[in-house]
Amino acid sequence: MIGTFTLVIETSTPRASLASIEPDGHLEQREFTSDRSHNAVLFSPLQELLDARDGVEIGLVLVGSGPGSYSGTRVGIAAAQGVAIACGCPAVAVPSILAVPSAQGGASCLAIGDARRGSFWTARMEKFRLLAEPGLTDASGLEAIVAEAIAGGLSVISFEEPGRFPLPPELREQVRLEFPNAERLWQAWRSTPSETRERWLTESPQPMYLRPPHITPAKREGSRGLQSASQSRSAD
Repeated sequence: MIGTFTLVIETSTPRASLASIEPDGHLEQREFTSDRSHNAVLFSPLQELLDARDGVEIGLVLVGSGPGSYSGTRVGIAAAQGVAIACGCPAVAVPSILAVPSAQGGASCLAIGDARRGSFWTARMEKFRLLAEPGLTDASGLEAIVAEAIAGGLSVISFEEPGRFPLPPELREQVRLEFPNAERLWQAWRSTPSETRERWLTESPQPMYLRPPHITPAKREGSRGLQSASQSRSAD
């Protein structure tokens, strides 16, 4: 937007960063680290960036949506939405995995991560876009996916230490530890196909879920009565 700057927030990993981009493309970035969540350390560098641009209107806020630290990602999204509401501009979520070094230039690569409880997530990137939403697999499926990617000449990256994955040593040693940052998130936004950007603009920012939120529906009174009757008949 002419006469406005863009604010970028990336907090999906412990290596977080913020950036402001001037209308002429000049970029200034702040980086910080937090072992657990960013809620205690995000706002000082954020305020510093905003103060440095005093009098210049914010026209767009971009925020990384993960997958990654769920708490860190939520803190970043909450901050992005707060700034966007105050400035009357859009807040747009961009997948953080598009902002790793291996994905620069639109290169094809595979991202993997630990989804806990014996499951793992994988996502393929190509030409500044996700080919599909991150998918879940077990240990044997992860090994097969990583082996196929490496055989096909793809880079395999993770936000987590490669040693935590149940992979043979010859595969594990080829997994790169990489992190997104605000500058590359901005580059991914600019390089992503226009139809994808338009879709992101219409969506409310939220963390990239690996599993749908689990909600247990409340039992209806009638259902409890039927269940009790069934149990009574079984006891008879």
